Amino acid sequence: MTTQASTLSLRRRAVQAALGQIPFDRLLRNAQLIDMVTGEIRRVDIGITGTMIASVHPCGDNFQGVVSEDLAGAYLAPGLIDTHVHVESSHLPAHRYAQIVVAQGTTTIFWDPHELANVLGVEGVRYAVASSRNLPLRVICAAPSSVPSTPGLETSGADFGGEQMTTMLAWPEVAGVAEVMDMHGVLNGSDRMLEILAAGLCSGKLIEGHARGLKGAELQAYLAAGVSSDHELTSAEDALEKLRAGLTLQIRGSHPYLLPDIVAALQTLPHLSSQITLCTDDVPPDFLLEKGGMLALVNTLIACGLRAEEVLRMATLNAALRLQRNDLGLIAAGRTADFFTFDSLVNIQPLQVFVAGECVAERGQMLAEVPAAAPGLLPPRDTMHLAPLQVADFQLNIPGINHGKARLRHIKGARFTQWGETLVDVHHGVAMIPAGFSLIWVQHRHGKYLAKPQIALLEGWGELRGAIATSYSHDAHNLVVLGRDPADMMLAANHLIACGGGMALSQQGKLLASVEMPIAGMLSDLPASELAAQFKQLRERSADIADWQPPYRVFKAIEGTCLACNAGPHLTDLGLTDGTTRQIIDPILEVWATAE
Repeated sequence: MTTQASTLSLRRRAVQAALGQIPFDRLLRNAQLIDMVTGEIRRVDIGITGTMIASVHPCGDNFQGVVSEDLAGAYLAPGLIDTHVHVESSHLPAHRYAQIVVAQGTTTIFWDPHELANVLGVEGVRYAVASSRNLPLRVICAAPSSVPSTPGLETSGADFGGEQMTTMLAWPEVAGVAEVMDMHGVLNGSDRMLEILAAGLCSGKLIEGHARGLKGAELQAYLAAGVSSDHELTSAEDALEKLRAGLTLQIRGSHPYLLPDIVAALQTLPHLSSQITLCTDDVPPDFLLEKGGMLALVNTLIACGLRAEEVLRMATLNAALRLQRNDLGLIAAGRTADFFTFDSLVNIQPLQVFVAGECVAERGQMLAEVPAAAPGLLPPRDTMHLAPLQVADFQLNIPGINHGKARLRHIKGARFTQWGETLVDVHHGVAMIPAGFSLIWVQHRHGKYLAKPQIALLEGWGELRGAIATSYSHDAHNLVVLGRDPADMMLAANHLIACGGGMALSQQGKLLASVEMPIAGMLSDLPASELAAQFKQLRERSADIADWQPPYRVFKAIEGTCLACNAGPHLTDLGLTDGTTRQIIDPILEVWATAE
């Protein structure tokens, strides 16, 4: 940890170097600086002392550096800052995640480790903090508020309230309350949410939002509770209303189909607010390697019509302002020397990436392997607290009758779900799956109580030709299986129970593909390239089972299909839930018994 004496010594040397009394440790000459304050592009030399920028001055001024480098007119911008990310969605430990994103120009992230927290509780957050130390990536953590995201409708591996929030907010690595997903609790004044918000407000730290679908009076009330940002943008109109309300926008890359309309709406405004930032939220490992995280989002927004200078300001200075980090986000004397060079404003690709004054990456590759931050840190394993399952566990049973018919409520649609009703035949107490339908199945995996499987009919996903199973399911991360054939569903589920978690596909009694994630049932031991290859294969083979229909019925939707905090019906470990009324609903409307 930096001491006051070392900080004063560094500042003293920086002052002397800026005055030309001693040489800079590193002098970068002949750069085209993209000025995040004025919007200008100007030729400069950059003097660095230790980890700090000591001087930004006109090219050719008579300064010396112990190390001097000619950047030959390359553009220079601050390191990218991701204002909201779940590293767990990459399925990589923090050091392997850093290995990828730093080489892409991202030097700071604001990590909400609520996926780990929903499995492991406060210890999951401790693991996230410990695993992110001493990396070339600056990791700022948030204290997860959504554990679980919808109390009463789901059970995760822990339950956070004011006490846990106060504990985490006292840690120096934690800069605020992570996304407040229990919108219903905020608006209705639940004791739990009042305690969580009070802890955040008393800490003086940030409170991140999840204002999905809120508008009008409800949006205003949500802000009045203390929330100050949102990444859950659902349309251009939604983005404008939230910006006008005073929220900091976090335009996210995980929903690219919204970006053209959001950009078009922003361009109608008299100016682009400093309260517009960028984030990735969730990026799977193959996309992260092939397309990039923040870098891909920056280039997508440029392609949508925003000037590169505007996009970079959102990803740097605006983000630093949001995170209350006056040492970041700007290439100016006194700031930390995090920046990168590139040669095109149309398609930005880093040539060199500097972190704390040192060049750590060139042309998309790190110059050195990033070691695990804490070699003695043991990753959390053995979190699949389930016994092997049987075929009968995946049958939709109708109590009370042996043969006949039943009218059932079911889930209709992907992402934006609605209630549906359908009539099914019942044989030997088991519902026959109608044409065009599939099943969704959930079982608690954290060992908090003696759980029984929950199962429901699913319309809008087609007739699945096999099964898809995952232990990574936002946000409670219980075991989830989609399919039609109970034997295939059992096979995929049992594979994940045996290997410690992950994702698996099965069809006609065979395992098609799997990605094992034994760390908390969500992170892999594999090197990033091997994990990405496996994950890509899994995604591609999933088309053998499901007929995908973008933008909503896509492979990614598997991980979010049980999000009970969203409006509409969702299946959780507690049953069929209604995210609008916050009730657990009996799926059986009526039954008719008949003779065999």
